Amino acid sequence: MKAWLLNQIGDGINSLRLSEVPDPKPAENEVVLKVRFAAINPADRYLAEGQYPAKPPLPHILGRDGFGEVIAVGPGVKGIAIGDRRTILRGDTGVSRAGTLAQLVAVSATELVDAPAGWSEQQSAAAALVYLTAYQALTQWGDLPPGVVLITGASGGVGVASTQLAAAMGHTVIGLSRSEEKGKRLEELGSAAVFDPHDANWRQSLKQFLGNRRVDLMIDNIGGELFSQAIDTLGMWGKVSVVGRLAGPVPEFNTASLFFRRARIGGVAVGSYTNAESRAAWDGVCGLLGRTGAKPLIDSVFPFDQAPQAFAQLAKGPMGKIVVEVNS
Repeated sequence: MKAWLLNQIGDGINSLRLSEVPDPKPAENEVVLKVRFAAINPADRYLAEGQYPAKPPLPHILGRDGFGEVIAVGPGVKGIAIGDRRTILRGDTGVSRAGTLAQLVAVSATELVDAPAGWSEQQSAAAALVYLTAYQALTQWGDLPPGVVLITGASGGVGVASTQLAAAMGHTVIGLSRSEEKGKRLEELGSAAVFDPHDANWRQSLKQFLGNRRVDLMIDNIGGELFSQAIDTLGMWGKVSVVGRLAGPVPEFNTASLFFRRARIGGVAVGSYTNAESRAAWDGVCGLLGRTGAKPLIDSVFPFDQAPQAFAQLAKGPMGKIVVEVNS
């Protein structure tokens, strides 16, 4: 089969090379999927650059998300047959073992779920990681009453998922996006308002929009200088779910900004979910999306031989998810 190989952790995405490798064989309780579509994530780039705590055997195949057809079933597998089509939920795929940027991938049967009815194959391939991440970001503080949720990097994969899920939960969703066009699309997806973080007055504009209310939960995908600015919008007992750091480290963070509002900051990592927790979270995701009819948003689809170009598009800041068509 053909696969995109990463020879060395730390070399980054530019070192990927398309090569022929042996077909995987299913071990006990595993199946082999013929990958139809694979979705890429910033976490794939972080792993390639050595910024992610994983040390897979080399050469490594990136790709945590995917959708495909079962072509082989290992011993002990129950409830899955050759010809079934499944979505990869989450687990070791693309992290400590070979991922979905390959024509075939061996996956634990426990990591597979049915795609929701009415979803396209691209949507089915793109959803798992970002929606589980968004769900954890929204629920890790317990059962929050409807409030104001501020989402930085709102037009990215996790940002769009967070917008849709938070709106379905009854929250007032505020997005931050540098693009006016993307801002309008976010409002269609459930945002009550979208502000440009490059506007020096965005915090004042937000306060005017909210009136007597303040931000109850911030979902931060960006980090960098924006982190401290956004914390300034929190109300009493405000919370921050930290998902990503696309803008790099937070410079000169003043911990005093947390004191008098009793603000709390918590990291988000779906790798901490057990398989049972992942499945429960996925059921929660599907229930919320079913309530509103929302579906994953696909920015663009790249052919398999253009995976590096797909990562380049991801770096530009897409509206939704980037998908690679592996087997047509």
